[in-house]
Amino acid sequence: MQMNRNKIFALNEEIRKKDYVLATYYIELDKDIDVMAKASAMAIGQTVGTWIPVPGITEEMQEHHMGKVVSIIDIPPYELSTQIDVEKCSYLIQIAYPYINFGAQFPMMITTLLGNDASTSAQVKLMDLQFPESFASQFNGPNFGLEGVRKLTGVYDRPLVLNMIKPCTGFSPKVGAKIFYETALGGVDLIKDDELLGNPNFCKAVDRVKEYNEAAKAALEKTGKKTVYVVNITDSVDKILDNAKRVVDAGAQAVMINFAAVGYDMLHNLAKNINVPILGHYAGAGMFYEGVLNGMSSPLAIGKLPRLAGADIVMMNTPYGGYPLKYQKYIQTTNELSLPYYNIKPSMPAVGGGVHPGIAERYIKDLGTDIILAPGGSIQGHPKGAAAGARAMLQAIDAVMQDVPLDEAAKEHSELKIALDLWGYKK
Repeated sequence: MQMNRNKIFALNEEIRKKDYVLATYYIELDKDIDVMAKASAMAIGQTVGTWIPVPGITEEMQEHHMGKVVSIIDIPPYELSTQIDVEKCSYLIQIAYPYINFGAQFPMMITTLLGNDASTSAQVKLMDLQFPESFASQFNGPNFGLEGVRKLTGVYDRPLVLNMIKPCTGFSPKVGAKIFYETALGGVDLIKDDELLGNPNFCKAVDRVKEYNEAAKAALEKTGKKTVYVVNITDSVDKILDNAKRVVDAGAQAVMINFAAVGYDMLHNLAKNINVPILGHYAGAGMFYEGVLNGMSSPLAIGKLPRLAGADIVMMNTPYGGYPLKYQKYIQTTNELSLPYYNIKPSMPAVGGGVHPGIAERYIKDLGTDIILAPGGSIQGHPKGAAAGARAMLQAIDAVMQDVPLDEAAKEHSELKIALDLWGYKK
């Protein structure tokens, strides 16, 4: 089937006026492969056609349902064929997809963006997505967002502190409640389940909510500080909404779900059916973004998509905890979560993995104060106990907020000094 240029190609300025999702891909090709033909095959193959011409494609289909090639950018920016002295060439390809094809839902959108590349013989990585407001606003995003999370905790003037119960699993609700109580005495704002603890028979989520809320109440009476429990409801998809209803009826004020395991659409469905803040966890999401020639970029996987899906808090990785995430990707992910984006509330970034008092200053310098610091072992593993570990983290944050060097603050706070001696100080 012969395609004229007006049907298969479009300029960026014209596409932005219409109902298209604009996807940017990275691709590597042998230098003798026609990148325009490859991009065109993707635009057609992931919308109305396949890898060879097929009968039945009408003018109306082409006009309203076919993808369009918007841009092809050479990397490096070669202009002359004589400049190419490599066997493989790299490109950024922008393809516009009419969103009438899939609507405001994740399964068919992701299938369109990435699911058909094998049949079009294209190994690509999805680097960026640009949505028109008419499309993005249909997802609603977080119900509570950053301000709602702050209202829930009652803390407005500093980063929040979140801890997770350790050991990760293998204990009863009553044992977990004792750990919760000892940690809450230190003044943390939120305590969540570890992502490895869901709803096993030996430690049911509803039972944890009841026991942990009693522990939170006891700690509040002793310290005057509220600590919110975030219960993990991740499960088989047919059980998640029921889990959510049960834990909320039992008194849960916030829930956690691993969107990497259950999918963005399950997170989206949960946000449409629950009236407490949702913490979206990224455990296992490396399979989405670690490939160079497949998957998607981490700012999409951990940033834009869970925000659209409705996560009020999103756990994310950083370059500082042993995982080799690029600094640029860490900043871009935070931007996708929290910068102004149409009418969609910002999600609150929660940074985890190797978080300790000595790194608090680095995170606040990088990301500002509208973040959640999520130390695990540095609280539960503090030599003087979990309460002392929590106090050390809060002492570090307070010092940074007052522009006092941590080593100076440590002279006044033994808990902080012990933490700095153990885990160091990263300015």
